[in-house]
Amino acid sequence: MSESSLLKTIKHNCDISDARDNGIYSICTLVLKLRNHYKWEHGLEPWEEPDSPVLLDWIAAKEEYWETIHAEPFSPISINGETVDPFLLPIINKHLSVDNQLYGAGYGRSMKAVFFMAEILEDRQVEGCPTMILGKESARELSSPFAMLQDGVIYIRKEPMRFFFWDQIQEINPSSRIAMQQALAEYGLMKDGCSLERKKLIAIFDHIVAEELEIFIYHEVGESQENLLDSNVLKKIIAAYPASALELLARAVKDILADTHPKGLLSHIVTKEKTSSLGFYLSFLDGMRKLLCPELNEAGKDFWHNGDWSLLQTARRQCRGKNEAIALKLKGLSQRLDQGEPPEKLRIWAEKNVLAPLGLQVPDREEGAT
Repeated sequence: MSESSLLKTIKHNCDISDARDNGIYSICTLVLKLRNHYKWEHGLEPWEEPDSPVLLDWIAAKEEYWETIHAEPFSPISINGETVDPFLLPIINKHLSVDNQLYGAGYGRSMKAVFFMAEILEDRQVEGCPTMILGKESARELSSPFAMLQDGVIYIRKEPMRFFFWDQIQEINPSSRIAMQQALAEYGLMKDGCSLERKKLIAIFDHIVAEELEIFIYHEVGESQENLLDSNVLKKIIAAYPASALELLARAVKDILADTHPKGLLSHIVTKEKTSSLGFYLSFLDGMRKLLCPELNEAGKDFWHNGDWSLLQTARRQCRGKNEAIALKLKGLSQRLDQGEPPEKLRIWAEKNVLAPLGLQVPDREEGAT
């Protein structure tokens, strides 16, 4: 298969993944992802907005195309006349290595298939973990996770990361505004302490992304070191309860354990005393993750006033201990699924014993598992 044919196959598998599983997103999230996908396809910068009628027509055409392919299986990839499963990365990447390209495939949120192909910018070691920094992408699907750990290798995708950073800065939640302002102030971007200097932000945007890469690298380092809630446990919970509060909780706990690991993201930020990274990290906390670590937000608020880094280390340890307890419950749920207990019975048990104590709303039921 020629490189152009190989790329065409990868792009087609990206489209099949999007056609099958775009329903995992809310309407607002799907529109945002489609908008960014349009920008990527058309070579636009994150701050360049397409005309609304043009974008809407493109989205309509995309959705019509999805209808024609959503039932297709993923296409195999042909390498030197050999048909290769699209998830067999070593064989495909051995073929691509001469062109400094890297192919990625796997599964993300709600087991949505992820495919991409990108140029390799840098190959480094971080805390003993091989780390690949990737640049320009020639293929990607909607979810485009920009930081991944796969088979002990960390992958950082700069292109989707740029869109993430821009969107987060522009659409910051009011409850996270102070943290974001503190982060941007470290780069001299806050005029009179409250107004973002947009032109200056655009001018130094790629410098900011490059400087803050380590936030995401050290999240993955923490994940590589963490074994309490491993990928097998997560996969079992997702398989039994896809797109549920239990999946969201398991993913959030896994993320927090990675961030609060002694070699993870928060310890790195505190050791380096990097205020900008702390501000970005706290402003990125949302949804379930924010619910699970109020200690970090409270310590952050105090830190902006007194600059005491020890507050963050104390909060990190407290947050970790609390989430380790939740992880043990989730691990127990996974083990009971392995033992063949009915998933619906275990769902009732988990709603009562895992979700309800966290204040997460669950349906009223007359019976429960023990």
